[in-house]
Amino acid sequence: MATAQDASFHCEVEESQDSTGWKTTSVHCHGKLVNQTAGQIKDLVKPLIGNGGRIVLDFADLDYLDSSGLGALVGLKVSALHQGLCKLELQNLSPRIKDLLKITNLTQLFSS
Repeated sequence: MATAQDASFHCEVEESQDSTGWKTTSVHCHGKLVNQTAGQIKDLVKPLIGNGGRIVLDFADLDYLDSSGLGALVGLKVSALHQGLCKLELQNLSPRIKDLLKITNLTQLFSS
């Protein structure tokens, strides 16, 4: 299990495969995904996109997301779509993050 650390944001990476061999990489995020920490998630997830499979960003323990964090997520999703090698998904979104995606018209991007 790999870990990226910052005083206000960190995440753990867990890899698994289903019975068909489809690889899933879960990234469990904790803390605040904001301007000062957005680069961390990009640095962690971007290389995973090239490995293919399914990447799930689990926000069950994410306390806060600002516009810089949202921009990082959009950039990662666009990279995943352009490379066509993997599916990037968001999981366990708080009501606030769901509202943020709705207000910014990004719900559909992250539901595909």
